Amino acid sequence: MELVEITEGKARILVPRAARIYDAPVFYNPVMALNRDLSVLALRVLSPERVLDALSATGVRGIRYALETPAREVWLNDIKPEAFKLILRNVRLNFGAEAAGAGDRRELVAGGRKLVVTRADANGIMGRAFRYFDFIDLDPFGSPMEFLDSALRSVRRRGALGITATDTGVLCGAYRNACRRRYLAEPVRGYLCHEAGLRILLGSAVRYAAKYDLGVEVLLAYYRDHYFRAFLRLTSGAKRADKSLGELGYLYTTGKWEFEYEESFLPARANAHGPMWLGPLKDEGFVEKMVELAGSDLASGKSLPFLRLLSEELDVPFHYDTHVIAGAIGTAVPKVSAVIQGLRELGYLTTRTHFSPTSIKTTAPPSAVVDVIRGVSGR
Repeated sequence: MELVEITEGKARILVPRAARIYDAPVFYNPVMALNRDLSVLALRVLSPERVLDALSATGVRGIRYALETPAREVWLNDIKPEAFKLILRNVRLNFGAEAAGAGDRRELVAGGRKLVVTRADANGIMGRAFRYFDFIDLDPFGSPMEFLDSALRSVRRRGALGITATDTGVLCGAYRNACRRRYLAEPVRGYLCHEAGLRILLGSAVRYAAKYDLGVEVLLAYYRDHYFRAFLRLTSGAKRADKSLGELGYLYTTGKWEFEYEESFLPARANAHGPMWLGPLKDEGFVEKMVELAGSDLASGKSLPFLRLLSEELDVPFHYDTHVIAGAIGTAVPKVSAVIQGLRELGYLTTRTHFSPTSIKTTAPPSAVVDVIRGVSGR
């Protein structure tokens, strides 16, 4: 396995040289660097003591957690022998010492931090560490669902989870039956698919957590670069679990661009998409702290604009695509900025959304959105 050294954050990492990243014997995706940048910022806000990177591959995420966050104990795990060996090499490269031990578990204490490197099935590691970790990161290739149940038993009852899903085709309705199997939900096609897919992922996490009398607070959830990412804080108790379940519901598409949604544990009528999370996609205070940290970190050049977009985005369920609506009503395509200004002049809260550069989030009713699009299209 030919290796090259790259730098990401404060970490120096050996990664496989391959013609395509998917051909590499150990997976490393440079596109996910922003995902890891935001994860580092999130952990700096959360300040967990014990962290598990359950699916480590090269170890870049866990090593960055050890170098760049307050975590005092970081576990890096992967089931592949090649990955285990590479993680050990990258630990030595960054901390200047070999991790001690033999077999499939090694440990190193460096700079007051303990690193534990294991080679095991992720569910097995979490199953043997009941209520041990303050934060567990699930960043698989594909769906996180096969690991979520174990993670909810391994994390502390007031701990937090970081969840990535890269099976966007499944969550966005291209593979409807796969979404039903993995997420026990009905997906939607069309321009709302990315937001609905993210909300289906969150809804699944809420339902899994409720089995253990755990509620879920969404600290931040977003779509980017063909993946979904969520930071979730758990709350303990049956009443909190019930409260989270109360924010589940269904989406109904009623035309080319029109939609309705309702909070309900069961669908009230046919052609429902969900169940899915209809609650907030962010905690304002949490995101503001991430923005502050990114603003003071010169290495966060790509993170800061995206975080600002997320921070400023109106947190209401679903959005309107101005291009889709213009096509449906037969008008010229308007400037998004003009639509936003027009709706604000009418007194409606309106912002851009990270889900699409041609879409808006607004408190305006559909009729007002159509009127404004018609009005500004003629300018």
